[in-house]
Amino acid sequence: MTARDPREKRPWTFYALATLMAVFLLFLYGPMAVIYLLSFQGPDGGVTFPMVGTSTYWFAEILKPGQMANIPVAFGRSMALATIVSIITVVVTVSAGLGFRRRFPGSAALFYLAVASLVMPSLLVGFGIGLGFKLFDWQADLFTSALAAQLTWTLPFGLFAMFAVFNRFNRTYEEAATDLGASAWQRLRWVTLPILMPGILGVAMGSFTLSYDEYARTTLVAGNRNTLPLEIYALISSATSPALFAIGTITTAVSFLVICTTLAVILRMQRRRATRSRLA
Repeated sequence: MTARDPREKRPWTFYALATLMAVFLLFLYGPMAVIYLLSFQGPDGGVTFPMVGTSTYWFAEILKPGQMANIPVAFGRSMALATIVSIITVVVTVSAGLGFRRRFPGSAALFYLAVASLVMPSLLVGFGIGLGFKLFDWQADLFTSALAAQLTWTLPFGLFAMFAVFNRFNRTYEEAATDLGASAWQRLRWVTLPILMPGILGVAMGSFTLSYDEYARTTLVAGNRNTLPLEIYALISSATSPALFAIGTITTAVSFLVICTTLAVILRMQRRRATRSRLA
């Protein structure tokens, strides 16, 4: 592949596609930028422009007693629930990926059945789970019914991602380990999982962020304890202030922190692997 001559004139399609991409990025991040800016309104500012000074006043309001008192508690619940959802999703999807490496009767039907919840309306999924708990006289709670509802959202995405990871896996590494006398467990522990680890971390990150931000499937089955998205929606319906924008800024920062941390770990693993390959 030859490099493009910098003196060569670009075709008009390049500029058209670049403009389209710029408009898309503006459409995607413009509303987010507005929320981030308004979260730094001054104490006398409102929820619209122009800004009346700049401050971190509304961030401090989140921690004060009052309407925002439940936000830190709801944040902790969302973090705990997202962590549990992430762990379960990783365990199930890795196990499914290992199981689907060889085709078996009904494997295609089982796969489509597992991902069918993606095409169902989210509210109806939550409503169905709530009816099931009521039928068996079980108490709906954040870590039972809401956990099940969120897994119907994270597991299909995790399956798609994990199957893609397994499709790129070179099985000759396992065959070499077997030839060297490794047992099935040793092959899994020291060969398969380390090679798949970047993809596994990606699934963990994706399921965590999906659970952390989920609203529709959780709203009917959360019981008496709200997650952060449910708490924010309750605040929007009762009162509006720049504190809501401050909450949005913090939650977005948490999501980006999780993403950046995961990417940093993956890059470090890949660099260590490349270094070992050169030394070998």
